[in-house]
Amino acid sequence: MLDIGCGNKQYANIIEAYASQHIGLDHENTLHDLNKADIVGTAYDIPADDDSFNSILCTEVLEHLEEPEKALQECYRVLKPGGYAVFTCPFIWHLHEEPRDFYRYTKYGLDYLFIKTGFHVVSIEPLNGFWGTFLQLLSYVMNSYNKGPLKFVPVIPAICLVVQGVGYLFDAVLPGKKWPSHYISVIQKKNN
Repeated sequence: MLDIGCGNKQYANIIEAYASQHIGLDHENTLHDLNKADIVGTAYDIPADDDSFNSILCTEVLEHLEEPEKALQECYRVLKPGGYAVFTCPFIWHLHEEPRDFYRYTKYGLDYLFIKTGFHVVSIEPLNGFWGTFLQLLSYVMNSYNKGPLKFVPVIPAICLVVQGVGYLFDAVLPGKKWPSHYISVIQKKNN
């Protein structure tokens, strides 16, 4: 599995159960430590042969790319026919990793981009609903105050954990799928 924008390979424990190799790709100017990257390159220019990978993981990267369609074309190139790719990206989310934060995606925009670049769309699903989104964003705001003189107040992270849990509980009881913070998409490269 190729992990595009691998950062610190936060999903390594999950991936090892499903993939014989976890190859991390990150770019030279990443804000993350490059120690976990196996390949240094970009989503636009992956240093690998055509049809090299059985599967691809790309979490929270598309919004940071000026030309997401070009990156999807490159992903298509290195994925083996019949192979699957999993993407996550935000719909309602705060600015992050500025100034390299360019886009937010609807499920319709994702569907359009994936089909335009040759993929078969297996699924595009919201990761949460209104309550999960709203309360997760509230947690981020609260955590932003956990600096300076309030830095060591342990109650702030504890409150955030409870608030996020309540958000996911409310989503289960009062679903509102038009307000997701993020989408998860599964796409497949068609067999030749």
